[in-house]
Amino acid sequence: MNRLNGKVAIVTGASSGIGRATAKLFAEEGAKVIVGARRGAELESLVAEIKATGGEAAALAGDVRSEDYHKGLVALAVERYGKLDVAFNNAGTLGEAGPSTEVSEAGFSDALAINLTASFLAAKHQIGEMVKHGGGSVIFTSTFVGYSFAFPGVAAYAASKSGLIGLTQALAAEFGPQNVRVNAVLPGAVDTDMYREMNDTPDKQNFITNLHALKRVAGPEELARSVLYLASDDASFVTGTASLVDGGASITRT
Repeated sequence: MNRLNGKVAIVTGASSGIGRATAKLFAEEGAKVIVGARRGAELESLVAEIKATGGEAAALAGDVRSEDYHKGLVALAVERYGKLDVAFNNAGTLGEAGPSTEVSEAGFSDALAINLTASFLAAKHQIGEMVKHGGGSVIFTSTFVGYSFAFPGVAAYAASKSGLIGLTQALAAEFGPQNVRVNAVLPGAVDTDMYREMNDTPDKQNFITNLHALKRVAGPEELARSVLYLASDDASFVTGTASLVDGGASITRT
């Protein structure tokens, strides 16, 4: 379809799951992709996969909590490909889980740092570069948890991911006049490493599956297609949204 033909994109959290699937789809749709995550070997294998199918990609491993890392990702995009059009800030963590009265300050702060502050730092540098070239699209990965559905024992995760929705709206309002669109995608359960870590027994998996109206969890590629829509010109009049891609979890609790 070439919906991103000529575009340059950054994808964080690209070593696995939604990020990896999205990076591959972006490349298939014509984008030149800069992929980021902590695990360098996984990033290099992703770059090899993309190049093997005729796409263009480069990797930079690092810690999303570092502002310098985000500067480096943007600098790599500009150095290799001359600009930046799309950023999918997807890196995240469950954080410290358990009864909220027992969650440590460090555990809570780390979830905020990875899920929320890192996304702000990323967008801070991405948007500045996008404005130079007439605009772009920034997308965050939030969640239905803490937005339309609450779970006990994941306060740090819910608070940090809910904060992304406020950040989305604020940035969308601020940079809309400069043609920068900012949106958040809110997945339900997706079959990723994090999902399997959280739901490590058949009973837990059945419980999560049955929260969704579709009575299944998503594949990473399904989320990637929703991110592609927000990244592409198909969503040229879409900004400031919290886009639920949750298999109906927000409409049923049975």
